[in-house]
Amino acid sequence: MSQQIFHDRESDLSYRPSWQVSRVAIYAVLLLWALICLFPIYWTITTSFKAAPDVMQGNMVPWVDFTPKWLGMRSLGFSPEAIFAESTVREEFLKRFWNSTVVAVSSSLLALILGSCAAYGLSRFDYRFGFMRNSDLSFFFLSQLILPPVVLALPFLVLYKELALLDTRIGLILLYTLTVLPIVIWIMRDQFGSIPTELEEAALVDGLSVWGAFLTIIVPIALPGMVAAFILSLVLTWNEYFFAALLTSTNAKTLPVMVASQTGSQGISWWSMAALSSAAILPLIVIGIFLERFIIKGMAAGAVK
Repeated sequence: MSQQIFHDRESDLSYRPSWQVSRVAIYAVLLLWALICLFPIYWTITTSFKAAPDVMQGNMVPWVDFTPKWLGMRSLGFSPEAIFAESTVREEFLKRFWNSTVVAVSSSLLALILGSCAAYGLSRFDYRFGFMRNSDLSFFFLSQLILPPVVLALPFLVLYKELALLDTRIGLILLYTLTVLPIVIWIMRDQFGSIPTELEEAALVDGLSVWGAFLTIIVPIALPGMVAAFILSLVLTWNEYFFAALLTSTNAKTLPVMVASQTGSQGISWWSMAALSSAAILPLIVIGIFLERFIIKGMAAGAVK
């Protein structure tokens, strides 16, 4: 018996080095992938501190390849010598940043509310619309993403001109809600479908209404998936450029349009564009850090498959 135990321990020790090597290899691959994913952010941030020759020469390491300068931050009015002074550029940036925040958050919340209700209905009730059933309706919503945005450019331009919605935040909010609504419906339908119906039946027996069961029982369980859908919608609406450039001119212009406008007679102001891009990336990074646990739960529950 003791010899058998000795042989088992010896065999475990013989497998341990190979297991450690494989673990190191896995972590090395993950670290390499993390560096690849983070490199564009690093490049954008460092470019905001470069002069034109440093940008063209591809210098990457501060204080080694180039000396950092406040060119990008100065173009936004956030350099040390301009932060406490009057700056029309800073006011313009803050206005565009506020427009992006209001439009992206409002449209994402509205899409989440409407999409969650539609997804709950598709996962719990049987619908018929002509020859279409629940699965057909779900695919119909998802198929709206296949349509190229440029096809909708002229109809929305004419419609918004008639409704006086051009260059308004409410116009962008309504349009962005429509664009991300199919994604929310598709994600939340799978999320609600994974929740047992017995929970709602027990709540109905206890006297709750359908809305009461949905709000008090289903929504708390599906919260990780809802947060994941909200963040995905927020990223898509925050970074949207085509319709923002088409339907806005002065009052409702957003950050992506401002980033793309950093061109002049002497070429592209790379440092200004990089500074604006860094400022546009920062809020999404902060939101992702604070809501990381909800994102992981949502992915583990199959909300983002």
